[in-house]
Amino acid sequence: MILNYIWIAFILIAFVVAVFQVIFYGNTDIFNEIIQSAFGSAKTGFEISLGLTGVLSMWLGIMKIGEKGGVINTFAKLVAPFFSKILPDVPKGHPALGSIFMNVSANMLGLDNAATPMGLKAMKELQELNPDKETASNPMIMFLVLNTAGLCLIPISIMVYRAQMGAANPADIFLPILISTFIAALTGLITVAIYQKINLFDRTILLTLLGLGGIIGAAIYFLSQLSKDQIAQYSSLTANFILLSIIVSFIIMAVIRKVNVYESFIEGAKEGFQVAVGIIPYLIAILVAIGIFRASGALDFLTNGISWLVAKAGLNTDFVGALPTAFMKPLSGSGARGMMVDTMKTMGADSFVGRLSCIIQGSTDTTFYILAVYFGSVGIKNTRYALAAGLIADFAGITAAILLGYLFFH
Repeated sequence: MILNYIWIAFILIAFVVAVFQVIFYGNTDIFNEIIQSAFGSAKTGFEISLGLTGVLSMWLGIMKIGEKGGVINTFAKLVAPFFSKILPDVPKGHPALGSIFMNVSANMLGLDNAATPMGLKAMKELQELNPDKETASNPMIMFLVLNTAGLCLIPISIMVYRAQMGAANPADIFLPILISTFIAALTGLITVAIYQKINLFDRTILLTLLGLGGIIGAAIYFLSQLSKDQIAQYSSLTANFILLSIIVSFIIMAVIRKVNVYESFIEGAKEGFQVAVGIIPYLIAILVAIGIFRASGALDFLTNGISWLVAKAGLNTDFVGALPTAFMKPLSGSGARGMMVDTMKTMGADSFVGRLSCIIQGSTDTTFYILAVYFGSVGIKNTRYALAAGLIADFAGITAAILLGYLFFH
């Protein structure tokens, strides 16, 4: 529903701005530019979707191997102590914990489309424990906010988009995204914990957060001592090493358990193909709307206005070009993705703004969309403080993304 309103608003605003330009600036070519942009954006959306098909098929095939090989269950047991502390109302061993872990794992691996069905399954199982079927329970809100924060360790889809758009080193945004998304997730966790009076100083919670924070802090300190070229090199090396290690570990465990690795991969790859094909119309729709919006000059008016205000405040304005992605991110994942792709297409994948839009895209997830879909799937009408907590996490993640963009690439 939200995306519907956004799509309509983009088209109508673009038309009004175009008419304004014709009347006051005499720009009679504006309508031709808008139509050409619409056709070009549709072609770009289709080409990008085709490029994603192979990668999504491959990765979901690998995930299926990991699932059948027992690696996922092993990870679930490792994280169970932490989840039982932040979700105290969920009984130990309840199926919801497994679904939540699978959802969080998919998000951490950057598999947004794979995470959604797992998240819906987790929400359904949490609803079974909910005494008031129309009001969000505490575990539901905690799960949703952690989901909207979108902790992403391996932003695969973003790296694929960067490769599709011609980036020299598609993985150079790996560490900035890791840091900003951790900040968003930590902010969301703390916010909900305050609401629910969860003791964050519990030994298990504290050790987990301190451990993750220590790793992130060490990464920041280490990278701050390096040149930009060295940062890009280490970021790429780390990302590729983790990716390859995950693939190898999944395969080894599957072989040990005598799983038919090939058949498992094929089963998962078929799901990946279906996911990739399914996003084609959505990606084309949002890219067409964005292309029309940008070609009309409406986006320039908005960003120029913000740039003027930022300049008046005496601040650097280079980040303003990436703000459309930030504005769209809480509203629509596909919308923000379209903004990111359009920014790279217009400004260049390796430009500061192009890279920053990618970091923002990976820094958090889509609060309004997730809230509407997840709660709507189980009939929740009273969402309580879920939206406020999710938006607080979004703001923290996007702010961190902008600051890290300057640290790494400016």
